Amino acid sequence: MNSKNRKKHSINLKTLFYLVIFSVSILLILWVFQNIFLNYFYKKYQIKNTNNVANIIYNNDYSKLDIESLAYKYNVCIQIDTNLGFYKNYNTMMNGCELKNKYISVYKNKIMKSYSKIKAIEIVDKNLETKGILYGLKKDSSIIYIFSPIEEINTTSIILRSQLIYIIIVVMVIAIIVSYFLSKKITGPITKITAKAKELGNGNYDLRIEESDIKEIDDLANTLNEVGMELSKTDELRRDLMANVSHDLKTPLTMIRAYAEMVKDISYKDDKKRTEHLNIIIDETDRLTLLVNDILELTKEEANADFLKIEEYDLVNEIKKIIEKYEIIKETENYNFILDMPNSAIVKADKSKINQVVYNLINNAINYTGDDKIVKVNVIEEENDYLVEISDTGKGISNKDLKYIWNRYYKNEKNHKRNVVGSGVGLSIVKSILIRHNFEYGVKSKKNKGTIFYFKINK
Repeated sequence: MNSKNRKKHSINLKTLFYLVIFSVSILLILWVFQNIFLNYFYKKYQIKNTNNVANIIYNNDYSKLDIESLAYKYNVCIQIDTNLGFYKNYNTMMNGCELKNKYISVYKNKIMKSYSKIKAIEIVDKNLETKGILYGLKKDSSIIYIFSPIEEINTTSIILRSQLIYIIIVVMVIAIIVSYFLSKKITGPITKITAKAKELGNGNYDLRIEESDIKEIDDLANTLNEVGMELSKTDELRRDLMANVSHDLKTPLTMIRAYAEMVKDISYKDDKKRTEHLNIIIDETDRLTLLVNDILELTKEEANADFLKIEEYDLVNEIKKIIEKYEIIKETENYNFILDMPNSAIVKADKSKINQVVYNLINNAINYTGDDKIVKVNVIEEENDYLVEISDTGKGISNKDLKYIWNRYYKNEKNHKRNVVGSGVGLSIVKSILIRHNFEYGVKSKKNKGTIFYFKINK
C-alpha cells in the first residue's frame, strides 16, 4: 500500500492499541496455564513433593525421624511394614489417603517384588475415582510406603475462570487509563515541537523549544534548537554573500560602462588612451568571468557533478607555473612570494583540481596579507605525504571564526574587502575538492600574526 494513502493514527490510539494487545496477550497466557496446564503442574508438584519425602527417609535413620511431623508437613500418608509383619501408620487419616484400602495391595506387591530400592507407581482407584502416587522404599528389612493423593482440581479451574473475566475487565480499564495519561505525557511535548518546527519552516529561526523529562524528546528538541541556530547563521551568511557578490558584480560592470563611454566620447581618437581604457575593460571582464566561474565551480563541486582524474605529476613544477601567473601583481603592486620547496614532489591526485586549490589559497593569501605584501608557499616532505602550506602576514582569524571559514556563505569580514583576484567563495571550493580527495586539510591562525592554510597530498 502506498504510504501516502495509508491511514495514520494518533499516538493516543497507537498507545491504547498496543497496551490492549499486551494486556490481552498476558491474560491469554494466564488462561492457557490455568485451564490447560494447571492439572499437569499440580501433578508434577505432587510427584516432586512425595519424592522429597522418600529421599529424606531413605538418606536418614528413619527411626530417629519424626515421621508424623514429616507426613503432616508434606501432606502425605506413610506406612512402615516391618520384617515382623507389623504396620506403623502416620497421617493415614488424611483426606485421600489410600494406604488402608485393600485394592492398593496389588501395587504394594509390585513394589515388594521390585529390585529397586525406591520405586514410584501412579495408581488409580476406579471405584473411588481417586488418583495418587505411591512410593515404596526398601530399607533395613522394612518397606516404607508413601502415598500422595492427586485430587481433581476442576472446581478450582472453574473458580479461576470466573475470576479471569473480572480480571480482564479490570485490566482493560487500567490499560485505557494508563494509555490515556501515557499518550498525553508523550504527545504534549511532541505537539509543541511540531508547532515550533512549522515556525522554523516559515523562517522563524530564533525559536527555542523547551525540554521535557523524556530523553528522546529532549534529544529531538535540542536537535531542532541547534538546527534553528545553524539556519539562522546560514541565513545571515547567505545575505552577506549576496551583498558581497552583488558588490563584486556591480563594481566591474560600473567600470566597464564608464570606460566604454570614455572610449566612445573621449579617447576614441587617442590611440594610447583608447588602448589603456580598453585594457581596463578587458581586466574587469576577466574579473567578472572569474567570479561567475568560481560560483559555478562551487555549485558543481558541492553537487559532485565532476569526477576526479587521478594521475601522477610533479607538484612543485605546477606550483611554480601558478606563481609565474602572478608576475603582473609582483611588478605592479610589489607583492613578494617566498617559496620553500624541494626540487620535485611526485604526487597522485587530480592535477587540475589541486591546481585550483593552490590558486584559491594563494588568492586568499594575497587578499588578506599584511602591508608587507608577503605570501609564503612551503612544500614539506613527510613519510607518506607532502605538506603544502600557504600563509599570509595579515590580521589573522579569531578562534571563534576559524570553524566557519570553510562555510559556503562565510565572509571573514562584515565589510566587504575587494579581492585582488578571485570571488570570495574560494575556500568553499578548496574544502569540497580536498574532501573528495580524502586529503587532510586545515588552518592555523594567530591574531595580527597571519594565517596558514595547509593540506596534505599523497606521494
